[in-house]
Amino acid sequence: MNTALPEAVLFDLDGTLIDTAPDFYAVINQLLAEHQRPPISYAFLRHYVSNGARAMIGAAFELAEQDDLYDQLHPRMLELYLQHLGVDTKPFPGIPSLLDWLGEQQIPWGIVTNKPECYTTPLMRGLDLQPPPGTVICPDHVRDKKPHPEALFLACKELNCSPERSIYIGDHARDIEAGRRAGMQTIAVSYGYLSEGDDINSWQSDFQAHHANEIKPILETLYSNR
Repeated sequence: MNTALPEAVLFDLDGTLIDTAPDFYAVINQLLAEHQRPPISYAFLRHYVSNGARAMIGAAFELAEQDDLYDQLHPRMLELYLQHLGVDTKPFPGIPSLLDWLGEQQIPWGIVTNKPECYTTPLMRGLDLQPPPGTVICPDHVRDKKPHPEALFLACKELNCSPERSIYIGDHARDIEAGRRAGMQTIAVSYGYLSEGDDINSWQSDFQAHHANEIKPILETLYSNR
């Protein structure tokens, strides 16, 4: 067992650190109403949040992969999301106390997300998580987004830590792939936005957490406080 403190703990954003599904639910149903379509259920939408705006639109409107309607719906959805940004979004239960513990242990933490900076920055400002992240890496900051490990390498550089002594936590197979390709320890979480048919056991993560409260004990088993 590694007896050194972790140099850094990095999180995916949507579905891992914060629950953005309620905001997307309001936005998608507003978009459906604008097109005289019936609303979808919250439970249905949660399966598509981690796969991005196109996936949510496609599922809600039952669109084929290359449907021309995407070009009309996609910019409107993003416009609505900017107007509704952070209204109902909250950290997942257990995350605030986990961040408190990281702060007490003086362990730097950061965010590596595929969410564009124009949404991430105002959202993080509104949430005011404490202690604040030492770095927030969005796809705007790199050439290749996850599952490519470039963003994780950049986060480690900004935190002055080594990838092999760092941990990445995510709710999607691409998060775990990115972490593994960066040489990090990985924790796959199932409390976020798993798609139907997702098998978290197939992601080859080092650990799994089914509630955010389970992350701290995993970290404590990996690294000594002394």
